[in-house]
Amino acid sequence: MGIETPTLVTFIIYLVVMLGIGVVSYRLTNDLSDYVLGGRNLTPGVAALSAGASDMSGWLLLGLPGAIYASGMNGVWIGIGLSVGAYLNWQFIAKRLRKYTEVAKDSITIPDYFENRFRDNSKILRVISAIVILFFFTVYTASGLVGGAKLFQASFGMSYSWALWIGAGVIISYTFLGGFLAVSWTDFIQGILMFLALIVVPIVAMQKLGGWSSTVNQVGSMDASYVDIMSGLGILAIISSLAWGLGYFGQPHILVRFMGIRSSKDIPKARLIGMGWMVISLFGAIFTGFAAIAYFADNPLQGPEAETAFILFSQVLFDPWVAGILLAAILAAIMSTVDSQLLVSSSALAEDFYKAILRKTASDKELVWVGRFAVVLIALIAITIASDENSKVLTLVSYAWAGFGASFGPVIILSLFWKRITRNGALAGMIIGAVTVVAWSLLSTPPKGAEQSAAVIPFSLYEIVPGFILAFLAIIIVSLMGKEPSEEVQTEFDSVNGSEY
Repeated sequence: MGIETPTLVTFIIYLVVMLGIGVVSYRLTNDLSDYVLGGRNLTPGVAALSAGASDMSGWLLLGLPGAIYASGMNGVWIGIGLSVGAYLNWQFIAKRLRKYTEVAKDSITIPDYFENRFRDNSKILRVISAIVILFFFTVYTASGLVGGAKLFQASFGMSYSWALWIGAGVIISYTFLGGFLAVSWTDFIQGILMFLALIVVPIVAMQKLGGWSSTVNQVGSMDASYVDIMSGLGILAIISSLAWGLGYFGQPHILVRFMGIRSSKDIPKARLIGMGWMVISLFGAIFTGFAAIAYFADNPLQGPEAETAFILFSQVLFDPWVAGILLAAILAAIMSTVDSQLLVSSSALAEDFYKAILRKTASDKELVWVGRFAVVLIALIAITIASDENSKVLTLVSYAWAGFGASFGPVIILSLFWKRITRNGALAGMIIGAVTVVAWSLLSTPPKGAEQSAAVIPFSLYEIVPGFILAFLAIIIVSLMGKEPSEEVQTEFDSVNGSEY
């Protein structure tokens, strides 16, 4: 498909605005705290929408509609699990984490928080958590780059390789320049764009099909299972879908938004904005995929093409100018997550490896530049992983999501709510959670060339479930086996839990 001039113009304007924000943020970034946490000065709206936008990524406009298109409304269980998990994260984790990270020596990264929370002078917690971040975020970043490449490929007829490098180049540029402020403000704008696109596209698509009732009837007449949320699902499949919600408690790129909000008193307002945005956006994505089943019935989308349903709707239903805005919304979804992942990963290298181990006397300016070059390094590794044209966005996202949820989630929860947790307990939980996810994923993958059913049945359960449970148990058991935390640690815990946060 050739590039429509209005669509191209809209795209260019959007990209120029994003780069402009990076340049402005560059001038406001003076030290590492500014670069990785924005000086803890995010307003509720920016914190909420940037958390939501960085959370959802390209899978919201590509992966989720594709999953609904492929299997019908039984995919709604993922949306339910995510909504519940996100609410619980805002309700119970956000305030405590905002307060605790400030009290614990003004921690600016998740590994920084773990080290300060447990007074870990050995730095092993910092190093292991930084390794987990780098490993899973590289995979996660690759998923976003795959989504961006598919967008450019399907929209402009580019080769996959060119599309991959162009999308990555833009994201690297403004993240390199502006850090957390650039990422948060671009995510805010991108969140609004995604929200509007996910309202407009399914409504227009269903109007073309004769309305909601007509759409449901058309889809049902093709295959009744498409309108049944229980169709073809066993108990393991439902648990796996709902378990996506567990991942929220361990996602560093979401947790740092809680840490960066200007005051814990802003959390309720941010939660209201964030949850409203999320629920409406999820339903928009689900209805987009559902409408695509009927709309493309005469020319079905095959295999990986299913993830391009939103792109195709943008092209066939709207004026080229509007199509450009809608396609920019997809790029916004992708960019908003990849930039956050690159930033957290770069902070892990700068703060948790370079400063903590290699050069303890590094200046703030030096650390900012180390973080910037780390963005480029991590992006290049992710581009290598994303170079496989047959990669699926949802598959890569689910793996990284499970990795963070299982390795960090139980540690975050218990560090905020259980005084008795120890350094060794946290370390055991982190390692067991990560290892379980990797091992379970390998065991659930059938041999090359075999059918999916060739995988052993119990291992069809989403790896975050066993990973989260085993990590939780490991933390409790190892903590109880060791000495109680020091009086200093317990006093700090009491001060956080006894304060108005």
